[in-house]
Amino acid sequence: MSPAPSPSPLLPVFARADLAFERGEGCWLETAEGARYLDFAAGVAVNSLGHAHPHLVEALTTQAQKLWHVSNLYRIPEGERLAQRLVDATFADVVFFANSGAEALEASIKLARKHFHANGQPERFRLITFEGAFHGRTLATIAAGGQAKYIEGFGPKVEGFDQVPFGDLDAVEAAITPETAGILIEPLQGEGGVRLVPPAFLRALREICDRTGLLLVFDEVQTGVGRTGHLFAHEMSGVTPDVMAIAKGIGGGFPLGACLATRAAADGMTAGVHGSTFGGNPLAMAVGNAVLDVVLAPGFLDHVRRMGLLLRQRLAGVVDAHRSLVTEVRGEGLLTGLRCAIPNGDVAAAFRAERLLSVGAGDNVVRLLPPLIVTEAEIGEAIGMIDRALGRIERDMGLALARGAAE
Repeated sequence: MSPAPSPSPLLPVFARADLAFERGEGCWLETAEGARYLDFAAGVAVNSLGHAHPHLVEALTTQAQKLWHVSNLYRIPEGERLAQRLVDATFADVVFFANSGAEALEASIKLARKHFHANGQPERFRLITFEGAFHGRTLATIAAGGQAKYIEGFGPKVEGFDQVPFGDLDAVEAAITPETAGILIEPLQGEGGVRLVPPAFLRALREICDRTGLLLVFDEVQTGVGRTGHLFAHEMSGVTPDVMAIAKGIGGGFPLGACLATRAAADGMTAGVHGSTFGGNPLAMAVGNAVLDVVLAPGFLDHVRRMGLLLRQRLAGVVDAHRSLVTEVRGEGLLTGLRCAIPNGDVAAAFRAERLLSVGAGDNVVRLLPPLIVTEAEIGEAIGMIDRALGRIERDMGLALARGAAE
């Protein structure tokens, strides 16, 4: 009798697939046994330039041979360069570097509160947020997201967040009080089900903030750095925020986040009020600059928009062919979702059996998040895998129904 397997030393907070990869190249991952998988998860929208991108590998290895960490007690020239490039490409005047999206959101929340404190209104610390949002896993960001499944069991909810229904402008107006500091929103909800916020709604939020003196804070952790076919998703609406959190794609797989802000919004953030031991380290800054080298190159975002349109067009055909299983295509650029008529976990598992990787989301959606370098041929391969996976589910369901009828 063989002994029972030893329990994993890892904290069991992830429901991991029984699948491990040894190497990757471009849009493909490979197991130690040589099985190849087409990666339309991209590390949950992180591997923006795919796996082992030569320019990123060169930037990281070159920097690793020189200097890894010095702390923010000293200047980090590559960080100053990356910050200036982000400022030049966006609405922002200043940048704070962190290591993750949650840290970038924490910095954004603190910045909004500190702004009003520095201007003699310390009572203004509350942020209006939206149902279905996901802003991270820290105590403050789970409170901002407001989803009970993430908050339950972690003690009193962090105070200062007033959640309103998605897309409800009247509810936003009603939620504003003398304690309100700003409005926090994702221009396109990723975890919430690939739900695009209408441009007119974002424009209305900008008008409300301008009229009432609130700060408009965008969470572009998942949507930023080219994912929607624009450098940042809010560009589609013509609306600019006062503060923005980014992460995921800016590091291309290396841990990197940032809070971007106008100088006016950040006027309370002075020496000593916030910090990070690892934020802005030389390794991360080298990779971030390498990512921008590629994403800002002429024609790159045009490619993302073309591939995004092609993917959605091909997925529309899949929906037409399998309406009993998938009912809607959502998204923008290469942030795409399929709304499912059966549990989305079953659909994602069927895709994985065809060696296509995807990611679940809220509202019973499966996300397809290929690296931004994906080709037309690879999209064609993915569509074939999806079609075969859904066809197998339909056959299995038909067999189950037939067995039920026979019994």
